[in-house]
Amino acid sequence: MSLIINAFNVVLYQPLFNALVFLYQHIPGNDFGVAVIVLTILIRFLLYPVMFKSLKSQKQMQDLQPKIQEIKRKLKDNKQEQSKAMMGLYQKEKINPFGGCLPLIIQMPILIALYRVFWKGFQPEQLNFLYSFIPSPGGIDPSFLGIIDLSQPSFLLAIIAGVAQFFQGKLLSPKVQQKGKNQTDQFSQMMQKQMIYFFPFFTVLILWKMPAAIGIYWIITALFSIFQQRIINKKHESAEL
Repeated sequence: MSLIINAFNVVLYQPLFNALVFLYQHIPGNDFGVAVIVLTILIRFLLYPVMFKSLKSQKQMQDLQPKIQEIKRKLKDNKQEQSKAMMGLYQKEKINPFGGCLPLIIQMPILIALYRVFWKGFQPEQLNFLYSFIPSPGGIDPSFLGIIDLSQPSFLLAIIAGVAQFFQGKLLSPKVQQKGKNQTDQFSQMMQKQMIYFFPFFTVLILWKMPAAIGIYWIITALFSIFQQRIINKKHESAEL
């Protein structure tokens, strides 16, 4: 276990922590909040190809929902034939139904490392993790624009993160063209609608007690995902013309 923890620190935690301290020292005004925003944007650009593939896969699955629901209706009493028909549809449309999951799994260790950076990075002893070529700032002022202490929870940022999560969920949720004709379809549609509201509420619940720096990261990540999804939607609409 200690080997895994050490590898995690060397490969992910230390590089991200050093990058954050470097940005903090070189950004005019030494604003920690701005440093967090810049670091988040840099990470999202590095993950752009991975996340683009994930969001594109989600968009393809979204567009395929009417055909999937039709298969479920026609073959509701034969699960084996239903599975075969679904796989045939995926092959015909050249879609990997799990294409949106793998990129998310890949970025999970990065998210965990970032959470640790924002959770413990304010502590003076964490400066021992700095590389030799990164000068120690002596201490970090965890303020954002001189208003918000990012080392402490912020209900305002938690609410903003929840709102951003809501709009992201609305953009990514499947668009149902008509109401389901049976209980399965109706239940599926009801769950989709509930998830749109549940995740923002869950986001606020989580961030309410966490350092506000995590809230800023969450907000920028959601906005970046919305930006990516709009690009994908525009390309999809242009391809259909």
